[in-house]
Amino acid sequence: ARAPARTAPAMKDGPPRPPPPPGKVLNKDALSDQSGLIKLDETSGAIPHRVSRAVRVTDDLFIGGRPNNPVIVQSMINEDTLDLDGATASIIALHKEGCEMVRLTVPSMAHAFAVGYIKDKLRKEYMDVPLVADVHHNGMKIALEVAKHVDKVRINPGLYVVEKSDPNRTEFTKEEFDAAQVKLKKMLSPLIESLKSQNKALRIGVNHGSLSERMLFTFGDTPQGMVESAIEVVEICRDLDFHNLVISMKASKVPVMLAAYRLLAKTLASRGDDWNYPLHLGVTEAGDGEYGRIKSTLGIGTLLAEGLGDTIRVSLTENPLKEIPVCYGILQGLGLRRTMVEYVACPSCGRTLFNLEDVLHEVREATKHMPGLSIAVMGCIVNGPGEMADADYGYVGKNPGTISLYRGREEIKTIPESEGVAQLVQLLKDDGVWVEPLTAEEKEAKAAAPVSAAK
Repeated sequence: ARAPARTAPAMKDGPPRPPPPPGKVLNKDALSDQSGLIKLDETSGAIPHRVSRAVRVTDDLFIGGRPNNPVIVQSMINEDTLDLDGATASIIALHKEGCEMVRLTVPSMAHAFAVGYIKDKLRKEYMDVPLVADVHHNGMKIALEVAKHVDKVRINPGLYVVEKSDPNRTEFTKEEFDAAQVKLKKMLSPLIESLKSQNKALRIGVNHGSLSERMLFTFGDTPQGMVESAIEVVEICRDLDFHNLVISMKASKVPVMLAAYRLLAKTLASRGDDWNYPLHLGVTEAGDGEYGRIKSTLGIGTLLAEGLGDTIRVSLTENPLKEIPVCYGILQGLGLRRTMVEYVACPSCGRTLFNLEDVLHEVREATKHMPGLSIAVMGCIVNGPGEMADADYGYVGKNPGTISLYRGREEIKTIPESEGVAQLVQLLKDDGVWVEPLTAEEKEAKAAAPVSAAK
């Protein structure tokens, strides 16, 4: 008897969300057009870049100013900042992994003082790693103290000045809205003046989930509300002639995050060329595992491909060390930074003349220590030579038991498959591009020594 036909499982969106409080969610027109802000160069495939000013973090690290400066990778430690040894160790580990700027939370004055001790420990025990302080609720005094010890301060406009919510409120009058703006400026001005006098940076870090009540009532739970929240802080900074600014528009939903950054970029551009502040990209609360990485790549990668973004953080519910490879993978995949060997490999098919998965692994193990190199491993000559054209070197199946080695589009030699990896290494040596891998002792010494995070 024939087995009964199988039907695909029904896909469901889950239970509907409860309706929001009246007046707090207005129209979401900003989400209706997700066609992108900047188009790829259709003749070359090159990614354009939004022109942004270079914002100094340290004398050796700037955000923005692309293409002269790279997209910067950053992360955040999980340790309590009061744990001086634990926090310092995590910062060092992140920096050695390739993180170029490390953020830590500063919820109290005790934490602010602790950051000063952490900075000293880094200088004495390792090196002066660029640090960012995360300051939240009613944080003026905390921000003023921690600004003495870090290279950059991040504030959330929706939480920096927190007022008690009125459950009976139905609207914000213009007078109430303007009064809140005045209060925000009063609370922010001392921090801005402090950062300005020290030549330090500020990130205006807006989060979709923590907009102020007046923004919610006035603009709704929307990308527009996020942008307006950032713009009023930018205006305060500009009134005080402070421009060492970076802006972020983070949301846990990728479409909201995309819409907010696109609207921000358009809004800044409409204000004039000198509103070209760099953008920090991230999908907040992306989660963990494969899906967290997919969400982060969709959000960050899409905007980078449109030319937006000067620094990135992948937010995973995992050890922060696991965020850094994802960041570099996104940047390398878009050709924005080359921090590892680029391997081009076909997915394999019936024409493949060798075990492609095994050979790719062997090639990777032999060459993975030479970042910047591009190597193709292709299963046959039908599409291989053409599809690997952008690679520096190629390993292509030609006949059963034989492979061809390529330098770019040029076929160099045909050899037995059993000699393929060894002959590829020899070709790299003959061309003068081979670098000997580090010995175990050299790896140990490198791991113990301070490193430059720039890559």
